[in-house]
Amino acid sequence: MAPRLDFSDWWGKDSKEGTPVVVKMENPNYSVVEINGPDSAFRPVEKSRGKNAKQVTWVLLLKAHRAVGCVAWLATVFWALLGTIKKRLIFRQGVAVATEKLGKGKLVLKIIRVFLVASLAILAFEVVAYLKGWRYFESANLHIPRTLDLQGWLHVVYVAWLTFRGDYIAPLIQALSQFCVVLFLIQSVDRLILCLGCFWIKYKKIKPRIEVDPFKSDDVEASGYEYPMVLVQIPMCNEREVYEQSISAVCQMDWPKDRILIQVLDDSNDESIQWLIKAEVAKWNQKGVNIIYRHRLIRTGYKAGNLKSAMGCDYVKDYEFVTIFDADFQPNPDFLKLTVPHFKGNPELGLVQARWAFVNKDENLLTRLQNINLCFHFEVEQQVNGTFLNFFGFNGTAGVWRIKALEESGGWLERTTVEDMDIAVRAHLNGWKFIFLNDVKVLCEVPESYEAYRKQQHRWHSGPMQLFRLCLPAIITSKMAFWKKANLIFLFFLLRKLILPFYSFTLFCIILPLTMFVPEAELPMWVICYVPVLMSFLNILPTPKSIPFIVPYLLFENTMSVTKFNAMVSGLFQLGSSYEWVVTKKAGRSSESDLLAAAERDSKTMNQAQICRGASETELELLNQLKEQKEANPTPVKKVNKLYRKELALAFLLLTASVRSLLSAQGVHFYFLLFQGVTFLVVGLDLIGEQIS
Repeated sequence: MAPRLDFSDWWGKDSKEGTPVVVKMENPNYSVVEINGPDSAFRPVEKSRGKNAKQVTWVLLLKAHRAVGCVAWLATVFWALLGTIKKRLIFRQGVAVATEKLGKGKLVLKIIRVFLVASLAILAFEVVAYLKGWRYFESANLHIPRTLDLQGWLHVVYVAWLTFRGDYIAPLIQALSQFCVVLFLIQSVDRLILCLGCFWIKYKKIKPRIEVDPFKSDDVEASGYEYPMVLVQIPMCNEREVYEQSISAVCQMDWPKDRILIQVLDDSNDESIQWLIKAEVAKWNQKGVNIIYRHRLIRTGYKAGNLKSAMGCDYVKDYEFVTIFDADFQPNPDFLKLTVPHFKGNPELGLVQARWAFVNKDENLLTRLQNINLCFHFEVEQQVNGTFLNFFGFNGTAGVWRIKALEESGGWLERTTVEDMDIAVRAHLNGWKFIFLNDVKVLCEVPESYEAYRKQQHRWHSGPMQLFRLCLPAIITSKMAFWKKANLIFLFFLLRKLILPFYSFTLFCIILPLTMFVPEAELPMWVICYVPVLMSFLNILPTPKSIPFIVPYLLFENTMSVTKFNAMVSGLFQLGSSYEWVVTKKAGRSSESDLLAAAERDSKTMNQAQICRGASETELELLNQLKEQKEANPTPVKKVNKLYRKELALAFLLLTASVRSLLSAQGVHFYFLLFQGVTFLVVGLDLIGEQIS
């Protein structure tokens, strides 16, 4: 056995590295080892000899095992998808069909169905031609045989179709595709410029800073610090899942009690929820928080009407700033101390907007994809526009307004479903400046179901088109600089709100499948693959952990273009669905700190009278009755999936086009259309919001 070398005492000493130590063995069977430092003795020995046949065999078996496992996983997913299609699409088990409320809303679905039927008919014709050996579509210059060479009436019809296709259909598709490609390139350049601006902000470390002590009083005889009066508003409507955590977070903000007033603006039409919110307000009121409860009997104007009614109170004139939080937002205690100081010494500043952060961003695949979009919106779009233009769209929540700016801009108006963007545009026309704080984050939720996300996106994309129609005359006649007018009209509204959903839907969901049946109008590879992947990569840069989801993100964005295009059209032409306001369904997710605090509260045994102290006996009786009913009759909530017919129709259109591309040996087109068709199928079957880790 080789002698043991004990370096434990020597290792603990602070010896200089590189000191040579020579150890000589008396036994001639052992060689001389030279150690240049403490780490040298433990370095891995380089093996020069190659692997033997047994090792190579085991490596190959391991790789084969992994490959078989991957194939088995794909087969399982495919089999599960087929089972879901059979259960939901054929047998309609546990599903409901999502229908449009108005006849005009079915126009897009009818157009897609026409394209689908035509594509199926053409595909059947092409398959017959392929089997017969009439492969004229493989050549760019179509060869039309002479009449004498024709054999059979089917061949005659096929040649007539080729002639009609090349002379009449192909030029129309080519013109539309070229127009969409130009719009696509313009929008890509805009996105690239925004990313470069974000890189410049990161490189130069540009961000709004507070130069002096914001709360130090200018009066020498004063006590030393002076805090402005702040009004905090929490508008909500039937928010049973999130009202408690939102009110709790706002009531714990670090601000002098006599300099803040919290308004809980409840528009709930469910009396049980009203009593629960009243009890929560009474609880915090007993703790010394200056908080009041307001409820409107007539819910007109939705959120804008609620805020407008609250701003009409007489005591509002005593306050200088107003902060708005939606019902699912949970601000940190230092929120006001990080935002309000930016107003001091800056009389032209009208809005300070904080960034959103999401407590449920990793809940499922849908929330992960939403997180990519929203992170790009905040970190790139709003940060760049706020830094270089001092303007961006107000997000409707997690922002602090100067009340004077709201009043001079006309206050809250009920004319659109995007009251936040409306007041931001009017304030910008009046010369007020905005600041975006990317490092101040407020926790909130993103929709976890496709139904809630679809309704939210419909409102977010129909409202701006409504607003554009209403604000265009005011923008043109305003006295602000010409370049600001151009930014509002061409970039803010047209490019990012109208052109983006138009070309996404038209180019990738309509033209691309049709080009498989009209090879003369085939799109170049850089339009289908290279540029979209590059743009998707730029979108994912603010969230590097989402890079593995780049392919699902690209496919899902194309899928959502159907909803966005439909919403854009309804808002632009003022269809009935553009005025629809549906409260986004919340799940009531909390951050880790909130969960710990809730667990601590639950561990304490508190008397019901102590919790609801200050409430009337009638309120206590109603609360007890509600709790008894809830405990006696627990109603299990069963999830009902919906079938979305527009998405399903487009799924079959894209899958049909993928089969046609396979016949013409267009590999990249086949894979893109196949994956895009499967994505549409998954969304149409309402699978995107389910638990997919």
